[in-house]
Amino acid sequence: MSGRILEPGQIEAAANIPPLFNLPPHDLFSHRSARLRELAPGNPLQGYLELIAGVCDTQQALLDRRLFLSSPDAAALARSREHRMPPLAYEVLVREGAWLPLLDAFLDAYEQTANPAIVEALKTLRNADSGQRKAWALGLLNGQFDLLPPALVPFLGAVLQVAFSQWLLQLPDDTLVETDSQTLCPACGAPPVAGMIRHQGKHAGLRYLACSLCSCEWHYVRVKCSHCAESKGLAYYSLQREGVASDQAPLKAETCPGCQSYLKQFYLQHHKHAEPQADDLASLALDIRLAEDGYLRTAPNLLLAPGGSS
Repeated sequence: MSGRILEPGQIEAAANIPPLFNLPPHDLFSHRSARLRELAPGNPLQGYLELIAGVCDTQQALLDRRLFLSSPDAAALARSREHRMPPLAYEVLVREGAWLPLLDAFLDAYEQTANPAIVEALKTLRNADSGQRKAWALGLLNGQFDLLPPALVPFLGAVLQVAFSQWLLQLPDDTLVETDSQTLCPACGAPPVAGMIRHQGKHAGLRYLACSLCSCEWHYVRVKCSHCAESKGLAYYSLQREGVASDQAPLKAETCPGCQSYLKQFYLQHHKHAEPQADDLASLALDIRLAEDGYLRTAPNLLLAPGGSS
């Protein structure tokens, strides 16, 4: 195989180029569960955070089992790469239904509870046929929360996250490429849940958007709206915390006057253990404040229905 020989300076430059994508670790749900339990005490949503921590434990158990999920074949992956499209396009894979056995596995594995609302939600999911399950899943991933009962969201969302994270971790190397829509996940096409401002090594100072579905992270320049890609007039809001200066806040919301949307950003320099899904759920007070100011949330968290919980 022929190739171009790199000079020493070129080798060093290439080694210092930050990666465009960061894949999630294989223990991502254990990490999320631990972070939720760390954030829960004293939080107004303590009970819910602890509930979701238990859901994450079941997610990790399923991911560890590596249940067989048929993935796109080599030809489909090659086409997605050629046309700069997400190889795990969620609408296609949800409709194909390879994830459905994982839902049954989740329902069998999830710890029994006496909470009647949860019992009813799990019963509803268990009794639904494949067509209904797919319709609910597409409604959830397309942000059409009115198409499914709110109590189903954290459990259905959890199963979809396991499926797409497993698919992502199974992809051959070099499958992911930068897609034309930089505001959506290059792996599955879902929107981000939050932005993570890295602080170490060649990532230092860079923003990565964290996918709400498969947990892939992709580089996205700072001071640019993650929804409409506008750069003018962006402002940053944080909740005041005693003894913490505004420029040291570990969480800020980037607001865009053009589309009236916002995205939470977690600054790992100020809190290195922040986890996008967990810290997002634990900071809903900021969402309430921004809603009062007329901003719209466009970044979904698949473990909580807007305006409700299980």
